Amino acid sequence: MNVELHLKRASSRHEPDPVSTELAQIAAYISHLRTEIGALRANEMRRDRIPMAHEELGSVVAATADATNAIMEAAEAMLGLPDGPGYRAAIELRINAIFEACTFQDITGQRIAKVVEALQLFEQRLARFADAVKARDAIGLDPAERDRRARAESLLLNGPQADKAAPSQHDIDALFA
Repeated sequence: MNVELHLKRASSRHEPDPVSTELAQIAAYISHLRTEIGALRANEMRRDRIPMAHEELGSVVAATADATNAIMEAAEAMLGLPDGPGYRAAIELRINAIFEACTFQDITGQRIAKVVEALQLFEQRLARFADAVKARDAIGLDPAERDRRARAESLLLNGPQADKAAPSQHDIDALFA
C-alpha cells in the first residue's frame, strides 16, 4: 500500500493508527539525523580542518628539527672556540644563537594549540553525531589496535606519560635506595 494513501486514510480517522504513528516517528528521526549529519560538516572537516592539523603538526616537526640543529651547531661551535682574546664575545654570540633557536617553543606551542582546537571541534561534532544516531561501538578492541597495544607494551613503547600517570621522582629514587 502506498505510504501517502495510508497516511491520508489514517488521518481521516479519529484515533491514531499505530503504523502512522511509527512512520511519523521514523520520519522525525530521519529529519533529526539529517540535521545532525549536516551539523557534523564532514566535508569541512575533510577539506579544511584535518589537512590544517596535518600541516600544523608537520610544521611543528620541522621547526623543532631546525631549532635542535641550530642549538647543537652553536654548542659545537662553542666547544671549538680557542681560549684567548675575544673568547667572551664569541661565546655570547653563540649563546644568543641558542636563545634565538629556543624561540621554536613559542611557535610550536601556537601550532599545536591550533591542532588541539581542530581536534576538539572534531571530537564535539563527532560526539553530537554519535548521540544523534545512538551509535554503539563494537564490543572489544579492533584486532589491529589490540596488536598495536601488545607490541607497545612488550617493547615498552608507551611514549611520554601524562604528568599524573608518570611516577614521581621520589618513587624513582626509592627504587634505587
